[in-house]
Amino acid sequence: MAKKTAEQKAAEAKRYIAASAAANTAELEPFLKDPNQAIRAAAAMNPDADAAILDRFADDRFWGVRMEVVRHANVSPSTLLRLLEGDVRKRGVVHHAARAKLEARGVVFAADGMPSNPV
Repeated sequence: MAKKTAEQKAAEAKRYIAASAAANTAELEPFLKDPNQAIRAAAAMNPDADAAILDRFADDRFWGVRMEVVRHANVSPSTLLRLLEGDVRKRGVVHHAARAKLEARGVVFAADGMPSNPV
């Protein structure tokens, strides 16, 4: 992989700042498709992100972005439920973090690791 130019680094720094400073869904939306995973994670961490945009960030292919969605205070129970993995072999940190947050919110899990009383 080729090294990034100074201009590319500067552009990424600007996008990172913009993702962190976005004040609403419209300002966060462009970061859903940002090529840089760290910038998408920063956007998902933004305290002004609402449940709807977080649900869209939950579709990210990188687990780091999905983890920031799980950690966010505004994440909806339905998004957390969607992040659970039914296949035991595919369960990872995102599943376990979503489960822990759901349990903290009063959701009871069955022996199969899935909710027995979804919200």
